[in-house]
Amino acid sequence: MVTRVGIIGMSPGDGHPFSFSAIINGYDEPGMAASDWPGIHAYVRRRDPADFGVGTLRVTHAWTQDPEVTGRLCRASHIERACRAPSDMLGEVDAVIVARDDHEHHHELAMPFLEAGLPVLVDKPLTLDPAELERYRPYLEEGRLMSASGLRWAMELDEVRADRSAWGELQLLRGAVVNDWARYGIHMLDALLPLAGARPVAVTPHATRHASVAIETDGGPLLLVDALGAVPKTFRIDVFGTTRVSHHEVNDNFTMFRRLLVAFAGMIETGTPAIPPGETLAVLRTLIAGHTAITNQSRIRIDEH
Repeated sequence: MVTRVGIIGMSPGDGHPFSFSAIINGYDEPGMAASDWPGIHAYVRRRDPADFGVGTLRVTHAWTQDPEVTGRLCRASHIERACRAPSDMLGEVDAVIVARDDHEHHHELAMPFLEAGLPVLVDKPLTLDPAELERYRPYLEEGRLMSASGLRWAMELDEVRADRSAWGELQLLRGAVVNDWARYGIHMLDALLPLAGARPVAVTPHATRHASVAIETDGGPLLLVDALGAVPKTFRIDVFGTTRVSHHEVNDNFTMFRRLLVAFAGMIETGTPAIPPGETLAVLRTLIAGHTAITNQSRIRIDEH
């Protein structure tokens, strides 16, 4: 049985509609070559055909703000229907992926489908609005809403996740990423907080030209996160323990995105949250607190958000 998926939206500089659709459906070589996403085209071409496909998922409907972009997306990944509006998908799909990473538009795009009872995957970050986060909370807890960075599943961190004890007592987790805190800080939080194994309690900004924060945890390691702005691409994780130190540059987008989509497929099938809701809430509350701390240049307790 096919699970019909609609993919919605497009953000400048974010090719997730093309990458997610290709991972699920496979791709058309001439269509992907003409997609204007050469980086995505390059990494899907390196994969074996057996790497494509995610359970019963099939992207059958697509909508972006630009009909020409929607047409390219459909050609690139064998999507049957280009929609004139997101609402055209209601009653025709079984699940939805909101593939814009500008959080300001997530609520208006996701809520009609959540209210209709459909499972929804929303691109990171879900929101920077504490009131919106509370409105999303029931859907997270019911296993109908998922939102996370693919770095939560980065294969470059598999060894650390498999046996954190090999590092002894973790002292410091450090992450550095391109672009701004609001859109890209969540990549580091979704990678680092599951490794920390401790509750984040406060965020303190550093006086730097880029966004830089220290995140205190309740009895766990200190987290340092730098959103470096316009620099060459980097998704860097450093792990410092009492018995081992390691450094990880995350490059395999295909694997982490596929793992994210497999987790979403599991949520659709079982109705069980793909990520414990408390973890998603902790990540987003830390992101929101970090945004406030950077804006105000003051230490912010996370429970205030």
